[in-house]
Amino acid sequence: MPTKKLEYKIDIYQTNADNSVRFALGIDCKRPLIGIGLNPSTADDKKPDQTISRMMGFAQRCGFDGFIMLNLYPKRTPFPNKLPKRSNAEMADENRRLIKDFLKNYPNGSLLAAWGSNIEVRPYLKTELKRIVSDTQDSNHQWLQIGDLTKSGHPRHPSRAAYSMGLNEFDIEAYLEMLDVRC
Repeated sequence: MPTKKLEYKIDIYQTNADNSVRFALGIDCKRPLIGIGLNPSTADDKKPDQTISRMMGFAQRCGFDGFIMLNLYPKRTPFPNKLPKRSNAEMADENRRLIKDFLKNYPNGSLLAAWGSNIEVRPYLKTELKRIVSDTQDSNHQWLQIGDLTKSGHPRHPSRAAYSMGLNEFDIEAYLEMLDVRC
């Protein structure tokens, strides 16, 4: 049930001082599609990138009145393999704290698993996902995925997914078990 077309009027934009880290980007609303991506790329409060444009499209087509994009790790790079080899603990802790706050402040939103297969690029990305799920397990937000899982068993990244795939329920607990088996 599509709602009116979302305009790129960003009123949620949290970064560090030099904009090399983005914690959150979105449109304040009552029922957002809350994406949990891998890491932020180039989108800012003035211009979307492909991922954010697709997030907006999925949100609009699936009846959400806005979106919020969060990430497993907040370091900006369009190339996940350029993420640091080791996680910055302080940055990761702040990211998880903010995610928890967003879920508390947006109880009517749904979570979109949007990290794709690149979660395999750095071991700490899986660790951050497990920590985020643990920190937010009492939030009662529904987890969604785009279409079916990829051949490698991961939720699809929005920038490479057709709108016709739609949004389906995502079993985050089964996914975490699958990740544990692979480790």
